[in-house]
Amino acid sequence: MAADWLGSIVSINCGDSLGVYQGRVSAVDQVSQTISLTRPFHNGVKCLVPEVTFRAGDITELKILEIPGPGENQHFGDLHQTELGPSGVGCQVVSPQQQCSKSYVDRHMESLSQSKSFRRRHNSWSSSSRHPNQATPKKSGLKNGQMKNKDDECFGDDIEEIPDTDFDFEGNLALFDKAAVFEEIDTYERRSGTRSRGIPSERPTRYRHDENILESEPIVYRRITVPHNMGKEFCTDSGLVVPSISYELHKKLLSVAEKHGLTLERRLEMTGVCASQMALTLLGGPNRLNPKNVHQRPTVALLCGPHVKGAQGISCGRHLANHDVQVILFLPNFVKMLESITNELSLFSKTQGQQVSSLKDLPTSPVDLVINCLDCPENAFLRDQPWYKAAVAWANQNRAPVLSIDPPVHEVEQGIDAKWSLALGLPLPLGEHAGRVYLCDIGIPQQVFQEVGISYHSPFGCKFVIPLHSA
Repeated sequence: MAADWLGSIVSINCGDSLGVYQGRVSAVDQVSQTISLTRPFHNGVKCLVPEVTFRAGDITELKILEIPGPGENQHFGDLHQTELGPSGVGCQVVSPQQQCSKSYVDRHMESLSQSKSFRRRHNSWSSSSRHPNQATPKKSGLKNGQMKNKDDECFGDDIEEIPDTDFDFEGNLALFDKAAVFEEIDTYERRSGTRSRGIPSERPTRYRHDENILESEPIVYRRITVPHNMGKEFCTDSGLVVPSISYELHKKLLSVAEKHGLTLERRLEMTGVCASQMALTLLGGPNRLNPKNVHQRPTVALLCGPHVKGAQGISCGRHLANHDVQVILFLPNFVKMLESITNELSLFSKTQGQQVSSLKDLPTSPVDLVINCLDCPENAFLRDQPWYKAAVAWANQNRAPVLSIDPPVHEVEQGIDAKWSLALGLPLPLGEHAGRVYLCDIGIPQQVFQEVGISYHSPFGCKFVIPLHSA
């Protein structure tokens, strides 16, 4: 009866040491207790030898996966006894009807297909170069025909026809005449009266990341006009023109603003905040002023005179002291003080700032910044006072950068040359001695400008202090 099983496809499990073999039965020898498989597969990999033979003692389990049909001239009968191996070897023999049912074959065809489906996979990890003891992973959910079709599509022999030479991209690109193609497209669109795209010469201009691609009204760069041209104009970083005004018009502007409620105290506070913010930036900003850098507190020397501009400087010093800046305020002793100065000094005394009335008490070593509030057009005689001349000499010898707050216009060179100057509202026609000019918004409403004859549109945007450049 052993000859009845010739041609059957079986799976032989030889344990962990030898692994699993599949193949077609080519010989069964009952005398020597051996079985031979032709075209064998070992753990899913085709063996290099055409035939292998197994002893019954090495077989742990034997499964019949496929029985040849009647067309193959094979006769099968029921086996009721063990034909391979003695009893107790573990070679279990059952009837072909039980062993080779359709469902049983479908379940095991995942690991073993017909010989036609066992193609060598050239481009997969399961090629013959893999380790012989490495098993092929099982696939689930596929029938025999589906698995065969997928193997043909993924691992067909046509894959060997891929050329070994690299594709010549440069040569292929040279065959494309871009100018001729655009000319052909343009000719066709002119004849048909359509225009779907622009040729290279008619393409729209490319925009930068910070440009607005939406069409808008043209920008008017001169949005501030004054009744009298002083011959000096500035412009902002955006190109907006900011004209200068005379000291008389500036004084009238502040007077009208005070009449409408923008009192001197409000202007002093606004000026102090903006000037201190600018000074903090000049001192280094967050790189210099942070809790981890307390050992490098900046020092600012504040030179003030007995007038409103001096009160503006005191307000600035108070805000600087509140931001952990070491402030030294110089203000000479006078018998009579303005009320605004008295009020600002009272607030300044509540801070950690230091007030001195003698130049001898000012630092002899260079400070980080000098803020100049000594000059006032209405008190020009102060420049002849000994304390004024001594303060100018100290500032020039200290060699620290100077910030002037609301500086006046002098016909002669100013005693202290500033590196920066902060103008209020609208700038005066400042010269080179003022350094780089900045403009401060002190909160003057637009109607106040109109009342004094100034057509005004705010140039500040989102800031309160902006730089000005000579136009």
